[in-house]
Amino acid sequence: MRLKLILGLAAALSLALPGMAAAQATLEQVRARGELLCATNTGLAGFAQADAQGVVRGLAADTCRAIAAAALGDAARVRFLPMTPPQALAAVREGRADVASANLTQTMSRDAGLGLSPAGVNFFDGQGFLVPLAAGVREAKALDGRRICVAPGTSNDQALADAARRLGIAFAAVDTPSFAEMREAYAAGRCEVASADLSTLIALRQTGTAEPTAHALLPEIISREPLGPLVRDGDPHWRSLVFWVVNVMLEGEARDIGTGTAAARRADPSPLVRRILGAEPGLGAPLGLPDDWAFRVLSQVGNYAEVYERSLGEGSALKLERGLNALWSRGGLMYPIPMR
Repeated sequence: MRLKLILGLAAALSLALPGMAAAQATLEQVRARGELLCATNTGLAGFAQADAQGVVRGLAADTCRAIAAAALGDAARVRFLPMTPPQALAAVREGRADVASANLTQTMSRDAGLGLSPAGVNFFDGQGFLVPLAAGVREAKALDGRRICVAPGTSNDQALADAARRLGIAFAAVDTPSFAEMREAYAAGRCEVASADLSTLIALRQTGTAEPTAHALLPEIISREPLGPLVRDGDPHWRSLVFWVVNVMLEGEARDIGTGTAAARRADPSPLVRRILGAEPGLGAPLGLPDDWAFRVLSQVGNYAEVYERSLGEGSALKLERGLNALWSRGGLMYPIPMR
């Protein structure tokens, strides 16, 4: 009986191992290809939007640049794949992208049910409503019977349905899979309300309306939306690499290490700072990377504060306050995990 059990386990392992080996080869595939395949937003200001020169800018885009800097040594070696959120999830799950960095909420169903793994939070958000002031709507309960733009098949879609049940209202959903479609439908009046993450709604108000001050966010926040990159299940090594790239950008802010200071800080009195920047060994081998991987991230892309400032903060058109996305020491939720 015991021999049969052992032989059965051996047979099962022999069938599983080839698939396991293939699933665990993401870093090798990226290196062999020479570029990172990043599934990201379709034209969402502040996160992934092409500028006048065609360069994709924003927090989600720079997250992928940071991953490329760590894995390939060059932040420019990224191919951006503009997609809607459901398309981005499918692309990663099916191996057509190495990472999804597309304002995707990290949820139980995506982790446990879709074959994906969360790899760090880089933006805390919440879902709300944007309405024209002329509509006379001042609270969510007044949305009964309204046409609401929402991205179908997303966590926003589910949160809106849950909120409607809780509030006892009915609405007509206007499917807008991408930010561009939501912007067009809202501007044309095909929907009276837009419901999405607050960051998306602010981008919509600032870049998709003729007069931003004529539109208001309702006071209700109907969900928690921790956003961050997602990778395929089955490759814990790649998930760890992406997670620690996200974390080192926060660590860089906490220790004031960025594009302008990284080189000089390699001679810092702190042994930990020197290890983070690769001046002393220790933080590369566990990830299969050179010891200077974090130095490449921080010197080529920057720390979290730098990326936030130019993408979403005062250096951008959106001018979003840090709020929940400030470091814990400044009243926010961003708390880098110790790199030791």
